[in-house]
Amino acid sequence: MKNSFFKVIFLCAAAVVAAACSKSRAEQMQLAERVSIGCNPEVLALVGDKIPVELTVTYPSGYFHPKAMMDVTPVLVYGGQEQEGPTFTYQGEKVLDNFKIVPSSGGTVRERFSFDYDEGVEQAYLELRGVARYNGKAIAIPAVKVADGTVLTQLMASPHGTYSYKQDAYQAVIHEQTEGQVMYDYNSSTIKGSELRSSSIKELQAALAEIASNPRYTVRGTSVVAYASPEGGQDYNAKLSDQRAASAQKAWSKVTGGKEPDNLEVRSIGQDWEGFKEAIEKSDLEDKHLILRVLSMYSDPAVRESEIKNMSQVYTEINKNVFPELRRARFITEVDYQNFTDEELLTVSRQAIDVLDEEGLLRVASIADSPARKAEIYRQAVSKYDSDRARFNLAALALDDERPDAAARELAAIKTPDADVLNARGVVELQRGDRKAAAELFRKAGTPEAKANLGLIELLDGNYAAAADQLKATGGLNAAVADILAGRLSDAEAALQGDGAQEEYLRAIIAARRGNAAGVRTHLDAVSRKDQRLYEQSRRDVEFAKFR
Repeated sequence: MKNSFFKVIFLCAAAVVAAACSKSRAEQMQLAERVSIGCNPEVLALVGDKIPVELTVTYPSGYFHPKAMMDVTPVLVYGGQEQEGPTFTYQGEKVLDNFKIVPSSGGTVRERFSFDYDEGVEQAYLELRGVARYNGKAIAIPAVKVADGTVLTQLMASPHGTYSYKQDAYQAVIHEQTEGQVMYDYNSSTIKGSELRSSSIKELQAALAEIASNPRYTVRGTSVVAYASPEGGQDYNAKLSDQRAASAQKAWSKVTGGKEPDNLEVRSIGQDWEGFKEAIEKSDLEDKHLILRVLSMYSDPAVRESEIKNMSQVYTEINKNVFPELRRARFITEVDYQNFTDEELLTVSRQAIDVLDEEGLLRVASIADSPARKAEIYRQAVSKYDSDRARFNLAALALDDERPDAAARELAAIKTPDADVLNARGVVELQRGDRKAAAELFRKAGTPEAKANLGLIELLDGNYAAAADQLKATGGLNAAVADILAGRLSDAEAALQGDGAQEEYLRAIIAARRGNAAGVRTHLDAVSRKDQRLYEQSRRDVEFAKFR
């Protein structure tokens, strides 16, 4: 903004040195019209925590009297309040003092200073007030306005910090498997009656009865799987396994009381090398590592069997204790169990919350209808299960309310802190106002959320280009604000994916900076429909001053 500021300064000089001046008063005023002041930016703007100002004053030769002094104070005026900037003192060439000299030959003076942000500064104006001193007399100079309004677009960013609640592992549908098995004698495919009365089959029958009586269960598949122990040759055992599969299929109706499944799958595995390996791994055989090495070195069943038989002492023990457990057929039923729905969980949490496990508590807390209820349930998860995730979520609740000290206490109690905890601790420091400590924690965390928070710090510090670079991958409001303030309007447009009131407001700002009056109207109309308070803010926002 250009202004004839030194016209006013000249009036002061003329008043105090008129007797020594050979020019008429009118001539002096005409001379002063050539004196101007530039304000950068032309419209003030919040940058970081401050409202920076740079004044550039150019004045002509013969303006400042060599024995005069002048005090100039910038003042930000808004809403009946005033905020004074630093007072700058200038002196003529013959004044014996240590202030900035204004030579009579003319020149340029530059001053940089800033104001603090305060509510209402969006409608502020900046004026300069001066006092000239000459020969022991002080003469007040009328104030001169040099800038109107303050851009507060930076405040559209959320300074809250980014973090996410720890998720539960609650399963809405639980996949389960129930099974029983029958054992066969050596080289036999006949199922003895005692096998159908074994504890394994009785447990299977009880499980099947429970599945049939409980509507929460859905049977997904039933299978009969037969095996042979890896002894006696691959081809022979393949046939034996097939025979066992056939006998087990016939026995299935006896196990279920004649209820045949719709989709019974029958499989014959043959030699059960996987079962053999698992049995050896679980055994306490002295040379089991040698047997496992044979299994890893050779894939041919015949070679495997030959190598193991060569271990005569250990083979005797295998033949006695391992092979008999592999002569079997399994009856397997796959089912899905429908767990509590969210609505049922809420009911259970009110009537019998003690029946919920840790995952159930974490899930019901996430859908509870108030922060107080969420906190109550999380505390129960901490008390009952010593849950670190519940402690973290209690910290997140505190951060939601901007209670960083309470959040810090919850985070300190977590037994096994991870990168998310480091990020949350950074948000604690951010909310406390210590951006340096916050940035250090965000860098240590290194998560996508922590990187977004580092971008937010750059934004709050007024480093808009760095903020835009850091936030580019995140999208959303903060990225859009950073892009707007960095002059990257197309990137800002791309970052705005939603259609909420704040997104529409930022689109209106983008349109205003492009000089698109129709776009400003369209987006502010959308804001008025979604958030009347925000729309009223637009009436004071100098971003739209040219479009009112």
